Amino acid sequence: MPRVQLYDTTLRDGAQQEGISFTVDDKIKIARKLDELGIDYIEGGWPGSNPKDAEFFERTRNLKLDHATVVAFGSTRRPGSKAEDDANLKALFAAGTKVVTLVGKSWDRQVIDVLETTLEENVAMITDSIRYLKSKGITVFFDAEHFFDGYKSNADYAVKTLKAAAEAGADCLVLCDTNGGTLPQEIVGIIVDVRKTIITPLGIHTHNDGDVAVANSLMAVQCGVIQVQGTINGYGERCGNANLSSIIPTLKLKMGMETISNEQLAKLSSVCRYVSELANLSLSKYAPYVGASSFTHKGGFHASAMMKWNKSYQHINPALVGNQSRIVVSELSGMGSIIYKAKEHGLTLLPDDRKTRDILNQIKALENEGFQYEDAEGSFEVLIRRSQPDYHPPFELVDFMVIVEKRRRPPTVNSKNGNKEEMLSEAMVKVKVGDEIVHTVAEGNGPVNALDAALRKALLCFYPALSTIELVDYKVRILEENSGTASQVRVLIESTDGSSYWRTVGSSSNVIEASWLALVDSLEYWIFKHPAI
Repeated sequence: MPRVQLYDTTLRDGAQQEGISFTVDDKIKIARKLDELGIDYIEGGWPGSNPKDAEFFERTRNLKLDHATVVAFGSTRRPGSKAEDDANLKALFAAGTKVVTLVGKSWDRQVIDVLETTLEENVAMITDSIRYLKSKGITVFFDAEHFFDGYKSNADYAVKTLKAAAEAGADCLVLCDTNGGTLPQEIVGIIVDVRKTIITPLGIHTHNDGDVAVANSLMAVQCGVIQVQGTINGYGERCGNANLSSIIPTLKLKMGMETISNEQLAKLSSVCRYVSELANLSLSKYAPYVGASSFTHKGGFHASAMMKWNKSYQHINPALVGNQSRIVVSELSGMGSIIYKAKEHGLTLLPDDRKTRDILNQIKALENEGFQYEDAEGSFEVLIRRSQPDYHPPFELVDFMVIVEKRRRPPTVNSKNGNKEEMLSEAMVKVKVGDEIVHTVAEGNGPVNALDAALRKALLCFYPALSTIELVDYKVRILEENSGTASQVRVLIESTDGSSYWRTVGSSSNVIEASWLALVDSLEYWIFKHPAI
């Protein structure tokens, strides 16, 4: 069986997703990462369509890649023109890539209603364009746009466009489900029919509008297709393209196809995170193979089984794709989950210890009140430590008060608008550290920021290194929407000391109290981790 070629179009088709705008530097960085992953072809964009793509191809002339080949993308010549005079084809040649992917129409309705030309002229456009590029010594992949819809509309014509491309010298004919509405069984039936008359190697390019792009790509490979086109994280217009992040490990681990090496596969999760960062989009926790929750176990029975046999609720070893197993605690947890999570944090709980049962009951009671520990492992560790017989709190709250006031700011000498109103937030905190009580006051740009500043101010003389901690994320969720402003709220904060990150949670009908609980857990967690500082 021939090796399956991996063709990535994140930089072209993926960049068409709403909300994505890669800079040229971003595209260069992603190209390097894709090369490290073992991708065969990297489609860089459409030369001549915009200055950004023009610059990308200019810069990639000197880009050293170990494995991948950069590909330029463009369309067939315009109706009624000559290939050698077509600006688009000239730009493709000028891009200087060894491979060009040329898109042409295979659906008769698209030819007539969109291109507004004849079926015969469209075939001539395909033939002339491919022959022109082949005469320049370029490898040409032909993207038969809307092929599956075209086949269902007029099979003879759709196949005729493939034959024209093949006879003109196309090196691979890529069958495109451009509208993303074809089902897997249709993919199979049509490819089987096509292979009866077409001997040129076939490729597959699918979109996810029917949520079956990955399945369609895999079924196409099963039918003998040798090239799979897709994007990292499934980025793409509308509902996205076929997700290479799922296709690659499935081909290798499930179907036994030769694609990338084991070492390259182990980089998959990190590459997906890297691309998501440059796209400025959060990688879905629930993405198969690479998401943070892909191998996460929450139910008590599942967690217990995983501790006995790590394949009991996982279809692969997550390390193969650079991911890892996680067990989270919640009201659904059992004793096994609590013991396992405590062990992860370097703490020992025994299954026959009454204390372990008390912790489990406490977690369930707190989650009923709005706390949630599955994404706040900092608070979970603090809760476990507080249950230990030798626990001594690093600090204790005596009381706090927060004032939010709107003031008029006097006009300055050069002011033209008179008095201006400003919001003032001030927090007063009294805490006990050992036998000493400290009373501090601080201002902030909001009540939570002021409370955070006052608490740190009180603790810095005892724990100077707390100055390195920053609050990097703050989320509030309303838990009882029907209760309006009296609703129970959950506050989740993320903190960092520059080298590690942790999340803590608080819950109350008072958002300030919920924030305080999360802030206290965050600082106490860090102090436990750095007792000597």
